[in-house]
Amino acid sequence: MSHSTFKDHIIEARLFTGRSIIATMLVLLTVLVLLLRLAELQVLNHKHFTTKSMDNRVRVEPVPPTRGLIYDRNGILLAQNLPTHSLEITPESVDDLDQTMSQLGEIMEITDRDLKRFKRLKKQRRRFDSIPIRIRLNEDEVARFSVNRHRFPGVEIHAKLLRKYPLGEETAHVLGYVGRINEKEMKRLDTSNYSGTSHVGKNGVEKFYEKELHGEVGTRSVEVNALGRAIRILESEPPTPGANLFLSLDVKLQREAINAMGEENGAIVAIDPSDGSILAMVSTPSFDPNLFVNGISSEDYDALQKSPDKPLFNRALRGRYPPGSTTKPFIGLAGLETRRTTLGKKEVCRGFYQLPNLAHKYRDWKKWGHGSVDMEKAIVESCDVYFYDLANKLGIDSMHSFLSRFGFGRSTGIDISGELTGLLPSQEWKRRTRGEQWYTGETLIVGIGQGYFLTTPMELASATATLASRGVRFPPRIVDAIQFSEHEQLEPVININREQLQVRNIRNWNKIIHAMTKVIDSQHGTAKGIRTDKYRIAGKTGTAQVFSIKQDETYDEEKVAKKMRDHALFIAFAPADKPKIAVAVIVENGGHGSSVAAPIARKIMDHYLLGGDS
Repeated sequence: MSHSTFKDHIIEARLFTGRSIIATMLVLLTVLVLLLRLAELQVLNHKHFTTKSMDNRVRVEPVPPTRGLIYDRNGILLAQNLPTHSLEITPESVDDLDQTMSQLGEIMEITDRDLKRFKRLKKQRRRFDSIPIRIRLNEDEVARFSVNRHRFPGVEIHAKLLRKYPLGEETAHVLGYVGRINEKEMKRLDTSNYSGTSHVGKNGVEKFYEKELHGEVGTRSVEVNALGRAIRILESEPPTPGANLFLSLDVKLQREAINAMGEENGAIVAIDPSDGSILAMVSTPSFDPNLFVNGISSEDYDALQKSPDKPLFNRALRGRYPPGSTTKPFIGLAGLETRRTTLGKKEVCRGFYQLPNLAHKYRDWKKWGHGSVDMEKAIVESCDVYFYDLANKLGIDSMHSFLSRFGFGRSTGIDISGELTGLLPSQEWKRRTRGEQWYTGETLIVGIGQGYFLTTPMELASATATLASRGVRFPPRIVDAIQFSEHEQLEPVININREQLQVRNIRNWNKIIHAMTKVIDSQHGTAKGIRTDKYRIAGKTGTAQVFSIKQDETYDEEKVAKKMRDHALFIAFAPADKPKIAVAVIVENGGHGSSVAAPIARKIMDHYLLGGDS
């Protein structure tokens, strides 16, 4: 007998109903989750995803400002911007960067140096920044890429302005140069304002006035296609161009100074004593700053670095030289002011000076001596013995205190980056830096501008200008006016940091300056060879030893190598009664200030005061 199993419809109905309820709840729960997610996307995060969506078709790009131009006092262009084309890659828009590089190399030359620079810049920039792979493309290269442009999504040719220095070496040490921004500079700069900017001032005027020259970055919203290529500009905010600078520098005088130096190494600084304006600033030899704008080659840089003449070294601002006898007018003024001597008080010069109870002889440059000497004669004939004695009477700290008022041993405050200070020694300085006591013999040597005493050409020129103006001291200035907009008037840069050196007797200025005119006008003056009837010059020669000479030795210039010969120095201002120009000249290893440095200064003053007609 077979048995059949009967279905229980009631149980099955209950089971089906339960499963239906569970399935319905799962469906409802899923729908609820979807609705919540939809609400999050459409309502809560609407703005965020709208922006993300816009990014797929709209790209916000920085628009770098045009760098300001630089002119001399006569409107001659010293730093300009020339249009050029660069090939640039946006890494975010390129699928295979290596393949793109390889394919680009098929249509134009891409060197290892280009690749190295690109990789370095890529590390510094964001993925959506445009990075140059080639700069300064020629017309043929631009045309070849344009034909193949469809093959390179994320690669574009950009028109840019490239810094150019038309006068090259003539103004290199004044202007400095711009170069590509490095990692250290990127951390220091305002990244938002320098977005899209690839160059920054590295030294000189370009660095000191970077803020004014750079300007303010702009932006533009660009509609792009699926390949990331720009279709049209939707909106833009134009950048603010950098300000134009007008220097006090006179390029014609600058060129005259360079020609006057010839093949000699050294520095010249010419200042207007009435306001501290720099008229000329020369450091020879020089270099071409254009080599540095887009990265100098290792070969060119090695040649500059290894040159024994050190063309990259700014001697005018960073050269530190013993001032030699050029300091004698300042020491003489200190003696008058402190009443350690008077103008007519005489000393006997026998060709050497000795401290009491000491055998050591401090020699004069004139072996047989100058005989009976007062201050005027000591300055005119540059008697060392007179100033040995005066220095001994003054003492080192008194000299330090007085000379520092003229700016010796401290920064002049010039508006060019890279200035070093000279060294004006004192007892405290020697204890602090060397842990040693000061000796009287060292005081004597400082009294003739030797020993530890060092000055820069800029420092010496500034002190000379202060002497010329009878104690009115202005920090040297190179920028004369700034033009913040192309259509705006020039805004003069007023030198407000004026100082007046107070003296006990204002007639002491006249006494020292009169003695300095005798250096040129007197038959016994050390610079009588540059005398002119067309205007009156006040000056002082100087010769600074490069190495010490023993007591029993005699210095013979003809037997000494050029690099070991004395430095030749000369300071001057003219016209002596109403000075319009003050000059400091230093010729490295030039020998004598009277025969080498003084004629150079005369040529510069002739050009400035007579228009070159001597």
